[in-house]
Amino acid sequence: MDRIPARKKLTSLTDIYAFFRQNQTPITFLSPTPYNLLGLGRWINKFEYINFFDSFDGTHPKITVPREHGPHEFRSIEDVNNYLLRHKEVRARLKDRGPGYLLLVMFDEETETLARELGQKIALPPAKLRKHIDSKITTTKLGNAAGIHSAPNTMGRAKSFRELMKLATEARLGADLVVQTPYGDSGRTTFFIKSEDDWKKNEADLVKEQLKVMRRINHLPGTVEAVATRHGTLVGPLQTDITGFSEVTPYKGGWCGNDVFTGGLESERKAVIRMAQKLGDQLYKAGYKGAFCMDFLIDTDTRKVYLGEINPRISGASPMTNLITSTYGGCPVYLFHMLEYMGVDWEIDLSKIQQRWAEFDNWSQLILKYPVDRVEMITRAPSSGIWRMGKNGSISLVRKSIDWFLTADEDEAFYLRVYTAGDYRYHGADMGIIVSRGRFQTDDRKLTPRAVQWVNAINAQFEGVPVTGSSAPLPPPMHDSNKMF
Repeated sequence: MDRIPARKKLTSLTDIYAFFRQNQTPITFLSPTPYNLLGLGRWINKFEYINFFDSFDGTHPKITVPREHGPHEFRSIEDVNNYLLRHKEVRARLKDRGPGYLLLVMFDEETETLARELGQKIALPPAKLRKHIDSKITTTKLGNAAGIHSAPNTMGRAKSFRELMKLATEARLGADLVVQTPYGDSGRTTFFIKSEDDWKKNEADLVKEQLKVMRRINHLPGTVEAVATRHGTLVGPLQTDITGFSEVTPYKGGWCGNDVFTGGLESERKAVIRMAQKLGDQLYKAGYKGAFCMDFLIDTDTRKVYLGEINPRISGASPMTNLITSTYGGCPVYLFHMLEYMGVDWEIDLSKIQQRWAEFDNWSQLILKYPVDRVEMITRAPSSGIWRMGKNGSISLVRKSIDWFLTADEDEAFYLRVYTAGDYRYHGADMGIIVSRGRFQTDDRKLTPRAVQWVNAINAQFEGVPVTGSSAPLPPPMHDSNKMF
């Protein structure tokens, strides 16, 4: 990698803008889709994407998608990324660009080896550290060390319902419990148990793991993305989670989107920001730097704010964070993530940066999963771009945009396609993403009629034929991390 020439210390946004505008070191976001960091290339010179899915039909000037594909079965984002890094077209592209930085949503030790072979430095904490922090058990301990409270809980192992209740009784958690295993998507590794029948339904998933056992509370779930830096932690806008709606996801309690809005929750917003800043500072002390996602719970009875979990990575919250911080704050938070990895000396008043995105318009995203328990070959799929909804609920593609920023009003939405004609869709597959102005969820956590209309309208754009027998691909197991964002 080219050595960055000596330069003066960056002490203003003007300096930081100039640094990235003049950047000559290749930076590549390699992932199944460009969604998590879509638009960041407008701010950073030499920033490109390498993706598996051709969401824009070859029209995005900064996206490379390998054209030659053999048979493959992916079980995770790591599988997709490692496949890409072994692909001859991808390797040729990275070698042609030269040594640089690599950004990924998910990766493992094999990814790190492949990246080194190609002269790429992964601009994220090591996989081993990420896995350690990703544990819900570790999250709780880190929070405790930072003086951040989790919902009332205890940790331990249980081989039976009786042993589980013994743990709960000793911690005074009551009999209505939420039980989590250390790793995996919360929607698939969180279990609600208040009877022996509940235990027996999930026993196989619980008896082999250390458990986090929590009192079940009435709560509003949400998330913020933050960036831990040497000068403190920057926190993106508060996002409330959209979870478990059968119109959008087949997974009970599974994450399927976010609302980002202003107005209301003022004291809770301040508490969440303080919590994320304390957690980020604690993570930095533990050797972790850069972007992370902090899930939180607001107890709707007491209004207390609790730590949920840490996602130590670029995440599903990244698109909304980038949209708000760049469009309204004029300063994408990921610029500060890259500053931590690019060997540049910088110092700026982060409190002033934090204030730049205090006010913004309301936006929402929905992650559309295939809710039907069958395998189909897709024969028709909607294009990526900006769609407009008529008064009767029908939609039409009005602009083949490569960005969601040009969405004009709440009658328009940006759709990013994942699977297209010729691909297979299966139970739980990520079909695409809808981004729109306004809110998709009400204050009492129901999908708005507009959200339901958009989901139905986009789904109606798909056509497929069932595939059965030996010709049908094997879908990933329910509890695998087979999401594509």
